[in-house]
Parts: sequence; structure tokens; C-alpha cells
Amino acid sequence: MAAPNIVDVTTITGKSATIALSTTNATTLVSNAASSGKVFKINMIQVANVDGLNAADVTVDMHSAAAGGGTAYSLVATASVPADSSLIALDKSTAIYLEEDKSITATAGTANDLEVIVSYEEIS
Repeated sequence: MAAPNIVDVTTITGKSATIALSTTNATTLVSNAASSGKVFKINMIQVANVDGLNAADVTVDMHSAAAGGGTAYSLVATASVPADSSLIALDKSTAIYLEEDKSITATAGTANDLEVIVSYEEIS
């Protein structure tokens, strides 16, 4: 479980993921499997509150294992997203690398109120 040498890159693929947080359980946004031979550069995580009346809380965590496993480390801890607004949890100026056997999850305080967009580069 190591990150590939990004000086000797053969492929960089731009990707985006869209996720509706339909429960109050942690939902995996991006997962880099063990022994994938890849590193993901996470460029942006945006959380939008689609509820027109109420604010909703969100927590975004980086995990020490794939698929939301291992220990969670907070990128955003219980932040309130106002009604009909967005929160930038991470942007290009604070980009992070997601190595093998690591993942990022989001947890909503209220089901069906939040939608997440993640933009990242898959590097191998």
C-alpha cells in the first residue's frame, strides 16, 4: 500500500462524482482501493443544501482505509449549510492526495437535504 511515484505518471484522468446524501449514515464519496496503483488528487468537494427552508449539517472525513473504513479524520466537522446554499469543503488551493487504501466520506445531519460534487484526478 503505497502511493505511486507521481513524477513518472503515465495517466491522469479527470473525474467528477455526484452524490445525494439520502441517509444520516456516512456515505463514501471517493475510495482508493488497496493496491490500486493509483493516487487521487482531490481538487474540490462542494456540498449543496437543496432544502429551501432549513439549514443542514454536514461532516466530511478522510478515512485511513478504503470504503469509509479505518479511522476518520475530519476535513469539515458538523458545518451548517444554510438553506439553498453551498459549502466548499475543499478547493484547489487546499487540494489533498488520497493514497491507496484511503477514502473520503460525507455524513448529513438530515437525510435528503444535501448533495455533494467531488472533482478529482486519478493518477497512475
